[in-house]
Amino acid sequence: MSDERVTETETTTTGEGPHTTVVERRSGGGGLLIGIAVLILVIVGAYFLLNQSRNDDVQTQAIDGAAQSVSDAADKVGDTAQQAGDTVGDTAQQAGDAVDEN
Repeated sequence: MSDERVTETETTTTGEGPHTTVVERRSGGGGLLIGIAVLILVIVGAYFLLNQSRNDDVQTQAIDGAAQSVSDAADKVGDTAQQAGDTVGDTAQQAGDAVDEN
């Protein structure tokens, strides 16, 4: 903030005595503009930080969903392999029983 104060004293010849004029100038607009600029920067920074947090949450959810899909697929493959093994075992048992009968 800039303050300027000018005091002038004049002596007149009319006999009235000294005459004093005081001129004051104050300028406070610069500080207000800087304050508003800082406030806008803080708001923009907060917006980007919050948005980054939301993006991280979305990415985490996407990864969790993909991992769950892989897990489900692996479970299906395991179940199918178990069924195939049971079928082979049953067929082998039946073939062994047939050989024993002959």
